[in-house]
Amino acid sequence: MIDPRLRDRVAVITGADSPLGIGAAIARALARQGCKVVLASRPRTPPDTADHVRDALRADGAEADSLAVDLAEPTAARAVFDHAESCFGPVEILVNNAAHRAPDTFRPDPVRGLVTVDADVLDAHHAVNTRAPALLIAEFHRRHLRRKARWGRIISISTDTAPGTAGAISHLASKHALESLSRSAATELGPAGTTVNIIAPGPVQTGWLSEHAAARAAELSPLGRVGRPDDIADLVVFLASHQARWITGQTLYAGGGKRML
Repeated sequence: MIDPRLRDRVAVITGADSPLGIGAAIARALARQGCKVVLASRPRTPPDTADHVRDALRADGAEADSLAVDLAEPTAARAVFDHAESCFGPVEILVNNAAHRAPDTFRPDPVRGLVTVDADVLDAHHAVNTRAPALLIAEFHRRHLRRKARWGRIISISTDTAPGTAGAISHLASKHALESLSRSAATELGPAGTTVNIIAPGPVQTGWLSEHAAARAAELSPLGRVGRPDDIADLVVFLASHQARWITGQTLYAGGGKRML
């Protein structure tokens, strides 16, 4: 049996709002390896679904906590790390999974479901998808250096369409920027023992894909199915593991081979 050597590591996962989502799957996968997990999710009106994820983890015997925080706020990064440290100790694994997505277009007469890109739309995406991960990475590294740590893992969740396509102008631009800052972090944080990698999922069924869209995505995959949250979560575990110690600055495409077609 391969031991990823993750027991008792403290992990922060952003964007674990939905029990059906990728963030929740990542939390469960890391918890199964013995990690202590903190879920950082956007504030919602009660009942808080992030608390449901936390409670389910605890019911399975995991050490878990959650924090409702608006990642668009510049002070959020410090609040996240302060909370995690007060619960479990220094954070050694950071998973940048939270994402804001509102379909937009350059067209002045958008079809139903789209809006024309403007300053507010752009800023809302970059605040959560780009600025927040950058500030979280900076805060991770500052505390890492302060305690003279030599082991760290940062994993950023992007999308395989980050290079750009129609109908998601701001979302994809912000995800492409996330990939860039993650590669820069891999270079700058490497000497302190932290690896930084990117996962770019293809279509994953978290409840947002219609039956028709899921069937179409399955047709485009050589493996003949749409992605599941656990497919991404298992890859996060690998990149956090001891076995991935020589991998950094890489983008791993997880879409069942869709990009080959």
